[in-house]
Amino acid sequence: MKDHTEVTIYHIAEKLGLATSTISRALKDHHSIGKKTIEKVKQTAKEMGYRPNNLAASLRSKKTKTIGVLLPTITQPFLSSLISGIEIACQKAGYNVVIMQSHDSYEQEVNLTQSLYNNRVSGIICSLAMETQDTSHFQLFIESNTPLVFVDRVPKHFSTFRVVIDNYAAGYKATKHLISQGCTRIAHLTAGSEFSIYFERKKGYLDALKEANLAIDENLIIKLKAVTYEEAENATNKLLDMKNPPDGIFAPGDILGVSAIQCAKKRGIKVPEELAVIGFNNDPISNIIDPNLSTITHPAEKMGQASAEIILKHLKHPKKGEDAKEITFLNTEVLVRESSMRNKTE
Repeated sequence: MKDHTEVTIYHIAEKLGLATSTISRALKDHHSIGKKTIEKVKQTAKEMGYRPNNLAASLRSKKTKTIGVLLPTITQPFLSSLISGIEIACQKAGYNVVIMQSHDSYEQEVNLTQSLYNNRVSGIICSLAMETQDTSHFQLFIESNTPLVFVDRVPKHFSTFRVVIDNYAAGYKATKHLISQGCTRIAHLTAGSEFSIYFERKKGYLDALKEANLAIDENLIIKLKAVTYEEAENATNKLLDMKNPPDGIFAPGDILGVSAIQCAKKRGIKVPEELAVIGFNNDPISNIIDPNLSTITHPAEKMGQASAEIILKHLKHPKKGEDAKEITFLNTEVLVRESSMRNKTE
């Protein structure tokens, strides 16, 4: 019968006639141990079925080699690309990633934050839930000097690292594009609170209209309860029912733009001739819909990598106070496709 006793460094030391401290250093490739000894120790450890006790090591250091990732959901293409970027950077550095979903619930976010803290994660990356306005539950990480990075949906007033795009500039660019295509009544779908990325995109939209001397009609701005296909469909129907309907829609999410296109087509409205539409994120669906959806690029994978790299760098060289408030901006571009291309010369 096979012996199921857990192999430890003591067993390896006994077999090789070496000190346990030598075995421990050899397994960690320590510079004080010769190359031949390291190879011999590792080969013996493998043959004996040795597994490093990461749990014991983490209890000694009071930290795990795990980065906690707290997101609204993992179903959106943007957020799954963000996760991919985080995992690429963490795996290279030998860190594990644990992913949790708040489902846009403030209460869930508070509970999950506590859970990540209790599990002694080495760092946390978070994109806020739609409901969240009070971010005091994240103070746990600041007080324990655990690196915290907010990404994409970030709080306005919280002293920590942030990785974002310039949402104001992106909203401005999207609206300017529709104006360049001859649109004069541009509707905008928005969401969230005044602290959200959608609020910044709306500010960019409003300033682009003002700059072009186009009237701001509050009836053309519809606040969605959630960033969903159904909500955008209801909003688009409401807009197209108006006596003087819009000739352009800026939707701050591709699923919203796709919904607007399909809603217009069902009603026999030609896109882009009668209604030009631009989305946001450059999700795969934007290329599949007919007509293809114009959109704003959103470098999700790069944002994920940047977030993880900030944490990994901080773990090596901790920063405090003002130095731990860095904001990393990534660029966006307008991707012009059929859904908004009325002016064929652009």
